[in-house]
Amino acid sequence: MRDTDRALVQAAMAVAKLRCRSDNHTVAAAARTTDGRVFTGVNVYHFTGGPCAEVVAIGAAATQGAGELETIVAVGDRGRGVIPPCGRCRQVLLDYFPSIRVIVGPPEALRAVPVADLLPETYVWSDHQVEVPAGPPRTGVWPMPVVPGSRQAAED
Repeated sequence: MRDTDRALVQAAMAVAKLRCRSDNHTVAAAARTTDGRVFTGVNVYHFTGGPCAEVVAIGAAATQGAGELETIVAVGDRGRGVIPPCGRCRQVLLDYFPSIRVIVGPPEALRAVPVADLLPETYVWSDHQVEVPAGPPRTGVWPMPVVPGSRQAAED
């Protein structure tokens, strides 16, 4: 693992220690752009669901006009160390940044792997979109079906 990757893990750990002090925020993430800038985020837990720290870090990077993200890592609060991204985050990372590297593994064997390695038999959203043939322009009004034996309602 590169020194810049170790520094990214340290950045995420610092955010976890500083900002993950309640059940609402239990994971921190740090992402590095190809030009070396680092963006961080924490998860936002809510019983209805909420964004993971990785998604918040992606949003923070986008807010600041960051380009391509190169590497990302998530760490748990209370010294839990590096944790792998959940399935949803893996899919988001693959869709937005197909060449991103994700730092995973136990403390003594951390490694940065391509996100695609975390998603065998990956689903690539754009590969499964159906081409819709061009038809008449949509007017925003649904056509009314014609029911045999019925008559059209009077206009007001």
